[in-house]
Amino acid sequence: MQDNATLRAVTAAERGLLSCLSCGLLSRPAAENSRNNCPRCHATLHSRIPHSLTRTWAFLIAAFILYVPANLLPIMETKSFFGEQQDTIMSGVVFLWESGSRILAMMVFIASIIIPLFKLISLTYLVLSVQSKSTWQLHERSRLYRLIDAIGRWSMLDVYVVTLLVALVQINTLAHIRAGLGATAFGAVVVLTILAANSFDPRLLWDNSPTDHDRH
Repeated sequence: MQDNATLRAVTAAERGLLSCLSCGLLSRPAAENSRNNCPRCHATLHSRIPHSLTRTWAFLIAAFILYVPANLLPIMETKSFFGEQQDTIMSGVVFLWESGSRILAMMVFIASIIIPLFKLISLTYLVLSVQSKSTWQLHERSRLYRLIDAIGRWSMLDVYVVTLLVALVQINTLAHIRAGLGATAFGAVVVLTILAANSFDPRLLWDNSPTDHDRH
């Protein structure tokens, strides 16, 4: 009997099966020159997401570029009889920390700075590992993608946290407040990271798998 550690993992594509990205149904492709549609939900079937890596790279590069102004440019501009004030995400974090709201300051810092950067770096690592045809730690990389996907469902929380930050800044009654360019860039980063995660096909991680188990 052949050792389990030497059994090669066979993908659905190698067995001539297509997985529906909408409902998850496995089905065989239609006859030649026929359009492949899922027999259950009628979505178009593909062996892999078309141009997955190219689109993921495009979204990632755009998100990395916008991540800088999102953190350097003001997210809000306040005008009152006492003058004008511009606040970035970090200045808001510092204000909350110094005013005693340290838990909220940590929430803003993690949700608005750490999590977006973590998603960008992690997705970049996954794309590079696919392009280099790495077979190292496949299970761990799959779990990493699932974590990114799970975080992505709550990505708009980052925007809500920034909105909450604006509401909590102490301003006078006659003050006028408006969102700055940093808020626009920050919202764009959130959307782009979601698009990058959705464009990446995690099945690509396993296309070069030599065995059912990672080789360490």
